[in-house]
Amino acid sequence: MAKPKFADVEAELIADLKSFLMINYQKAVLSILFNVLLLIAKAETRKIGDSSAPNDKLLRYIDPTIGNVAQLLEPTRPTAYLPNQVIRVYPIRKDYLDDQIVSFPLTVVSHRLGFVFGIEPSINTVSPQSWDQKMPYDHDLEISRPWYFSTYLLNDETTVEFSPGRKTGIYRFDFPAGKNKSLLFNTYNGGGSSFRFNSSNEISGMETWHGDVRIYMYGVFSIAGKTCFLEDGHLKSGNEISGKSASVCISFPSSSDTVEFRYAISFVSEHQARINYDNEIRNKTFSDVQMNAEQKWSDIISQINVEGGTESQRRSFYTALYRCSERMVDISEDSFYYSGFNKKINVDTRAFYVDDWSWDTYLALHPLRMLLHPSQEEDMLQSYVRMYRQSGWMPTFPVLFGDYACMNGFHSSIIFLDAYRKGLKNFDVETAYEGMKKNADSATLLPWRNGEKTVLDDFYRANGYFPALAPGVKETVNQVHPFEKRQAVAVTLGASYDDWATGQMAKELGKMNDYAQFEKWCKNYLNLWNKEQMFFLPKDDQGKWINIDPVFDGGLGGRDYFDENNGWTYLWQVQEDIPSLISLMNGKEAFEVRLDKLFREDLGHSKYVFWDKFPDATALVGQYSMGNEPSFHIPYLFNYTNSPWKTQQKIRLLLSTWFKDNIFGIPGDEDGGGMSAFVVFSSMGFYPITPGLPVYTIGSPVFSKITISLENGKKFTVVAHQCSEINKYIQSGRMNGTTLKTPWFTHEQLMNGGILELEMGPKPNKKWGIEENAIVTMK
Repeated sequence: MAKPKFADVEAELIADLKSFLMINYQKAVLSILFNVLLLIAKAETRKIGDSSAPNDKLLRYIDPTIGNVAQLLEPTRPTAYLPNQVIRVYPIRKDYLDDQIVSFPLTVVSHRLGFVFGIEPSINTVSPQSWDQKMPYDHDLEISRPWYFSTYLLNDETTVEFSPGRKTGIYRFDFPAGKNKSLLFNTYNGGGSSFRFNSSNEISGMETWHGDVRIYMYGVFSIAGKTCFLEDGHLKSGNEISGKSASVCISFPSSSDTVEFRYAISFVSEHQARINYDNEIRNKTFSDVQMNAEQKWSDIISQINVEGGTESQRRSFYTALYRCSERMVDISEDSFYYSGFNKKINVDTRAFYVDDWSWDTYLALHPLRMLLHPSQEEDMLQSYVRMYRQSGWMPTFPVLFGDYACMNGFHSSIIFLDAYRKGLKNFDVETAYEGMKKNADSATLLPWRNGEKTVLDDFYRANGYFPALAPGVKETVNQVHPFEKRQAVAVTLGASYDDWATGQMAKELGKMNDYAQFEKWCKNYLNLWNKEQMFFLPKDDQGKWINIDPVFDGGLGGRDYFDENNGWTYLWQVQEDIPSLISLMNGKEAFEVRLDKLFREDLGHSKYVFWDKFPDATALVGQYSMGNEPSFHIPYLFNYTNSPWKTQQKIRLLLSTWFKDNIFGIPGDEDGGGMSAFVVFSSMGFYPITPGLPVYTIGSPVFSKITISLENGKKFTVVAHQCSEINKYIQSGRMNGTTLKTPWFTHEQLMNGGILELEMGPKPNKKWGIEENAIVTMK
């Protein structure tokens, strides 16, 4: 066989090389093209979901799905909204695990109290049954941010997007090509309602909420359509319908794949809804609305900057901070506002806020706002004052329809005192005090009731405790709520705190006769202290102890005597006078032993049996319930003992155990910021243990550095050297360079700016924080 010539071999090698290079060139081009397309796709995803704001690093930690599956009761919701504004939107479904969406509201009117104006897309021929169709979706295709929400509907192959404004919002629907395209509107509340298509791309509506509150809507579609309405179970052509539970439809040309719906809400009038629309969203693109909302959140979230900690801790922290802006909400519209407290349209240039549950929010949410947004808090307090002027009573659960009769106590009194002592005085203080005092003198203490006092209230003032009924005794007072009962111990303890707050405010204002009276009343909790059993226990109207098991008796939620929790939780409800509580328990050592026992005590029943009786008492550690507001301050009580290190231990345990960054990450009813504010404070390493005293007690920060930018232009910084998941114990402390020997500092120190430095370690320094003057600084 002849050998190939060198030239032939060379030519063959060159040909092979060219072929190799061409193939790999094509591969390289395809690879580059693929990566470019991938980057574009990621950029688009970033546009619609992730943050592009300057504080993108912080915004990415917010996950509105945290807590979307409840332990037992109410889940959190993936709510899109602007901080403290009217429009709040999330898909209507049971919880995160529900794979079907019922509808999308135009707004949530009040936290957990209802919605108005439902909207849903459809690609089917519209029929009377269309409004009943639920919409399956894919969890993994859902994007939830405070400023943007998107989900993909599996059956209709439709993408739904939303972004919020203040009184406005915008929906965008991407329909599949070549299909029918309709939007269905309905109402949620069963009362008087109406819809009117003003033109082929305009709609107005009215829905009655809570029986007497009229809420108006005006909206514009990006594309004109054909309209119809549902009447008596039949579909009819037309532009207008009114009556109960009105439902209408608009269908668009099949050639139009994307439809946008911009709208405005008003509590004043349809005309004002149009003005809100013109002022805020007319001619704005979806991106304009989204970017504005994103920037608003960036401004709020960046007020607290943290370093260190784990990814999970940052997600839990910033998501909690996001939830702290869900309410109260500003319902003012060009100086007009509707008030459920006088059922009128009122005029005032100052913002008017509603939607608050003070039983849940006085402990941590209001104190957090006093720290971060004191001017806004003053506007909210002035709103309370206006509500008092309009209705004759200082509210405790102010919502859009008026004062929601809920829970017990007048804890708005504590909020007023707390604010005043922290230097917030830009509200009508004298009128606020007048309302506080009127509640104390003339309003009923009965749970879930409003209005004038009853015979039970007269008994309370005459005898110093709220009388209870023995097990099995039939109720004789008609005004007592049939389910909520008397809650006699809880009412006595709560009223004592409220009276303390009112008395302290009287003292601040120089009303010494009032102060003397309230100083006596605020000690009423002593009348229910049973020194043999070492619990607060009920008495009957003859002054005799009622023999109960404080751990398990009292009916559902313990409501005959307590409220949602048992006697172990109510054992510590004397926040206003903790030194006296320590004395009742025979001193600091015995107090500490009792605290230890709380966290170690067996339930005495299976969890199934216990939670059947106390479904609110979730996230249990022994008899301690992290899942309900009355427990928030309890772990910090170790700072009053010779073992402040136990506060550090317990706070870290509770945060890491019960506040995970997943769908199960809220251990009880979050209550619109009530529980989230506990997480924010505790993660920063301090807590307002007694609202009404301008002092913070120190726990264990989870971050190595926390910088709070204050409204006055100053910064307060917490530096926790060597802080980690293991290094949770404080070894020593300094405030502005001066040695700190006690676990306390004042609100004034915080607002003046400065640095709190803590040296952290893996084992407790059992000597730090036990100076005798620790409690004295609280007086």
